[in-house]
Amino acid sequence: MPNNFNREVDMARLFDIAYLCVHTPSDNAVTTFLQQKFDEAKVEYVEELVKLLKSFEEYQHASRYYAGPKIVVGKGDNRAGRIFVDMTGGTSGNPEIYKRLVDVGVGTVVCMHLDDRHFEEAGKANLNVVVAGHIASDTLGMNLVLDVMLANKGIEVVDFSGFRRVERKPLLTLERDLPAGRGKPSVKAFPPPRRDAARVARAATRA
Repeated sequence: MPNNFNREVDMARLFDIAYLCVHTPSDNAVTTFLQQKFDEAKVEYVEELVKLLKSFEEYQHASRYYAGPKIVVGKGDNRAGRIFVDMTGGTSGNPEIYKRLVDVGVGTVVCMHLDDRHFEEAGKANLNVVVAGHIASDTLGMNLVLDVMLANKGIEVVDFSGFRRVERKPLLTLERDLPAGRGKPSVKAFPPPRRDAARVARAATRA
């Protein structure tokens, strides 16, 4: 059945408030942020990956409510191998992708959620899978976006519906926030995800 896509928009119109959805940018933000952190840390074992996730306040908070990062396929003492963060794209994609990911050298996938069919196929592929948690990951991504959007603006953010504001130093500077004549925005400091699961799968198919 179709979803009521206009519900939130109608609510905003009724209360005469501005409304903007930035879900995909926040997914891209958390994907890039965590991928960089894992690459920099040179994580060797899956349990080290989980420990690194729990070093971020968003995942610490989720863990207090039994919704923190969890190894759902594989074991903590398994070698992580090449880590692939897949938290953007709207859907989980084709479950056959896990074999393709292994074919191109991926050892561990970090994602927001995993349904039964994907769980089964990941296990068949002998791939480690860590579910970081949907709300915690969305919250981290949204916090990263807000760090940039609200930098030095003095705007109050109200926590709601699972979101918890955690402030960090912005990972980039928008052009609007630069003093006149003082360089260019640091867009390269926060690029879009360097790859997605579909591109990896296509590469494996061609290999």
